[in-house]
Amino acid sequence: MADPRFMFEDFKPGDLLDYGGMVVDRDDMVAFAREYDPQPMHLSEAAAQGSMLGELIASGWYTAALLMRMSCDHMMVDSSSLGSPGVERLEWRAPVRAGDILRVRGEVLDARVSKSRPEIGIVSFRFEVRNQDDVVVMRQENAVMFGRRSGGAS
Repeated sequence: MADPRFMFEDFKPGDLLDYGGMVVDRDDMVAFAREYDPQPMHLSEAAAQGSMLGELIASGWYTAALLMRMSCDHMMVDSSSLGSPGVERLEWRAPVRAGDILRVRGEVLDARVSKSRPEIGIVSFRFEVRNQDDVVVMRQENAVMFGRRSGGAS
């Protein structure tokens, strides 16, 4: 079986990633909100009228889910990813609306071999989700654990 396309050795500090192009679908956005974040500003235009922005906007958690989808499509499903120890930082910077076109700009902040498990490398990323106007709507920093090509052999 061939190695996955992306493994620990493929990520170096300073590397830049650019991918995505996902259109935010209104019905999907509202369905997500109904299920997971049923605040008025996420449910309908009428319900959102009384909110701070006065218009229908996506849940921030929906935006985070779209980041994950775009990351899976770009690299994660064809990688040696072993999961993440968590998200260090998550910021919702601007509203996301139906019809927005979202892209991801990522940067590798750090890449190191695990001291306790040398067969694993840990890559720290900063992801910015940007809309069609290049406005940063969300920023996330997190690490991902990847298998190594060398399997930890020195």
